[in-house]
Amino acid sequence: MADRPSLTDILTDLRAEHDDLRRLVDGVDLGLATPAEGWDVRETVCHLAAFDQEGTKAATTPQLFIAGLDEVLANPDGFMDVLQGRFRDLSRPLLLDEWRAGFEAMVQAFADLEPGTKVPWYGPPMSPASFATARLMEYWAHGQDVADAAGVHRAPTDRLRHVCHLGVRTRGFSYAVRGRTVPDAEVLVELEAPGGGRWSFGDPSASDRVTGTAEDFCLLVTQRRHRSDTALVAVGPAADEWLDLAQCFAGPPGAGRAPLVQR
Repeated sequence: MADRPSLTDILTDLRAEHDDLRRLVDGVDLGLATPAEGWDVRETVCHLAAFDQEGTKAATTPQLFIAGLDEVLANPDGFMDVLQGRFRDLSRPLLLDEWRAGFEAMVQAFADLEPGTKVPWYGPPMSPASFATARLMEYWAHGQDVADAAGVHRAPTDRLRHVCHLGVRTRGFSYAVRGRTVPDAEVLVELEAPGGGRWSFGDPSASDRVTGTAEDFCLLVTQRRHRSDTALVAVGPAADEWLDLAQCFAGPPGAGRAPLVQR
């Protein structure tokens, strides 16, 4: 997958991911507990809405965003609680309206950026395309939490290519966040695409490789499924080790999910 989609294409897919999640949220109780410990559907929506607003701030007033970074990094849990707390007591209609408005503002802010812009964030600055890809991953991952809470299976779409790309790109981060050194060995990732065909990431000559479905790979790298609950196959020690550590989202090492099936 040497050719990367344009920012316009990514934003179109991000909007589709948002809309799919909106339809799912419209049919559930906001108080329904999700598999994310301590989070119900309302908290999930609050989280997405809050960080859409932060994304708009980073894109439109980067110096203001940067000025607050030290305070955020000093107390990330407290900062997140304050951000999401702005939305917790809103009525359902107002919460959903605020979420929609904030999302639309963020998408427009990304669309207005020059391609070479570096947008600040809570890690390294990102291009508009990389930032939009990260938001799509967040929407898909948190959407999985809502789907699991509601007992709904979402049909995977080819929008997962963005999450797969991010999952591969963050292999080194998965080690760094744990204070470990990524092995020198390259890992080839070959995945069955939801719409048919295969997606390949990496050096075709690599002896270490990961194979399986795109959906399983995305569930693993977003830590929405335990490795044992996927059908992913790792060949070689570097590939095998990576699948135990994979994490494509920012922040400290995630605890991951317990196995759904006890073996």
